[in-house]
Amino acid sequence: MKTNIRRSALKARRRHGFRRRMRTRGGRAVLSRQRTLSSGKKKKTNS
Repeated sequence: MKTNIRRSALKARRRHGFRRRMRTRGGRAVLSRQRTLSSGKKKKTNS
């Protein structure tokens, strides 16, 4: 059986946090995608 490794709250925030996402282009894309989905707009397609 594997031991469950508990990541500290601070490390988790640094890894998945808002400011980390704002740093990279891909992260900003993730945020904008989440915003559009939560506002109830139609799904964005690449066509």
